[in-house]
Amino acid sequence: MELELRHLRTVRAIADTGSLTKAAAALGLAQPALSAQLRRIEKALGGPLFDRDHTGARPTPLGELVLERARVVLPAVSGLQEEAVRFANAWATVERFRLGGTHGPLLGGLVDRLASAHPTAPVTTYTSWSVAEIASLLMDGRLDFALIGTCGESPPPMADRLVWEVIGVDPVFVMLPEGHQLADEEELELSALADECWADVPGDGCFADCFAAACARAGFTPASVYETDTVSVVHLVQVGRAVGLCRATFPPAPGLVTRPLAGAPLSWRHLLGRHPHSSTAGAAAAAVTRHTRSAYAEAVRRSDSYARWLAAHPRFGPAP
Repeated sequence: MELELRHLRTVRAIADTGSLTKAAAALGLAQPALSAQLRRIEKALGGPLFDRDHTGARPTPLGELVLERARVVLPAVSGLQEEAVRFANAWATVERFRLGGTHGPLLGGLVDRLASAHPTAPVTTYTSWSVAEIASLLMDGRLDFALIGTCGESPPPMADRLVWEVIGVDPVFVMLPEGHQLADEEELELSALADECWADVPGDGCFADCFAAACARAGFTPASVYETDTVSVVHLVQVGRAVGLCRATFPPAPGLVTRPLAGAPLSWRHLLGRHPHSSTAGAAAAAVTRHTRSAYAEAVRRSDSYARWLAAHPRFGPAP
């Protein structure tokens, strides 16, 4: 007899209940049938797996060995089955686009392009501040593609399990009100802003630590940093309550200017992710990548200050 998963489940049930009678009830079998099955399993494995008497059934040393392996094999197979079902359900229809993203400038542009190029395909979106949450949804097959950002060269979440493609690399710019005394400068030293309050959007990466380190290198500690949503960041800058940190592709807004920091002490990578075993790995993935690159290029063109700055800093901008 060849050993099967159901045989391991039988052995585990007997060990867990401590009795053939209780194991038979748990498995929905008659006790004589379970006893006969156990004898066949023991014959296939070369010896008795349980010592049995009127008090119950206790594993023999051979039984302990088999149970140790069963407790590894059975959960692994169960996990494999669950993941396969999730992906079979998730990728049953390729002609749909379930997009996830953090709050950045590219998601809207990607939705617009996909809706125009595939008018009959549903496009849905899910946004979160947390790149870990977005990656988890992608891993579970609940999203087809994810648009996220990472600070500097920090790895994206689940880098060993998901495919991430770099779309572009931006420097981090400073957002100033139009009437700010430094608004006419082409480029700013971070130290020139040492007395300012700051505003940016939250996240679960290393950006806050990297900003604090850049300020320390420039010789100061920020007076305060407001972590809030994008609309509130813009408002705080417009009313002169703070200066903002933003990606260079941040779209123009009334009453604001964005300026680069000398030496580009902070950078941001735009990444497009998918699961390596999804059915979107073919033509759909290529189309989404192409549209994402196009949306990024348009975001660059919208910012005159960034377009001028890129001409002298070719290591930034669209990825090759």
